[in-house]
Amino acid sequence: MKCPICKIKLEKAIFYGVEIDYCPKCLGIFFEGDKLRLAKDERDKNLMWLDIDLWKEEKKFRISSVQKLCPSCNVPLYEVSYNDSDVKVDVCNLCYGIWLDRGEFKAIIDYLKKKANYEILNNYVKNLVGEAKEIFTGPETFKEEILDFLIILKLLNCKFLVQHPTISKIISNLPKI
Repeated sequence: MKCPICKIKLEKAIFYGVEIDYCPKCLGIFFEGDKLRLAKDERDKNLMWLDIDLWKEEKKFRISSVQKLCPSCNVPLYEVSYNDSDVKVDVCNLCYGIWLDRGEFKAIIDYLKKKANYEILNNYVKNLVGEAKEIFTGPETFKEEILDFLIILKLLNCKFLVQHPTISKIISNLPKI
């Protein structure tokens, strides 16, 4: 496989527990299959419940062609700007591989952290119900979906304690049953 930017041979490496191909010159990364999600989950366990859903809601993403070829298929990549983020990734519509330029993985994580904070505080019930449904419908395994559900509960508890210390103190002083 060759780098879509530098045109040199990609090297293999382990990136947050996932085998990826990367360019030693420009430090771009190529993720095959579900490896971007797995790397994201390994990088920050509190983001496991939040999916990188590049293909989930077609009306929310913008696509443009770029002058890069997929390292795996050698077909043109498409730049995808998802939803309201500034993050743009290069996607192969044949193998669904994802090419990230240097720094884009960090940008995805930063975006997801901001999104998670907002979602936990402002759309808690919607996200909890959504994750409960995903336990039975996927897209991840049953065990992974249960963990996602539990992470939302844990995060809400932590954020509630920080944002409402007086209420938290009152609750903690209630008699135990």
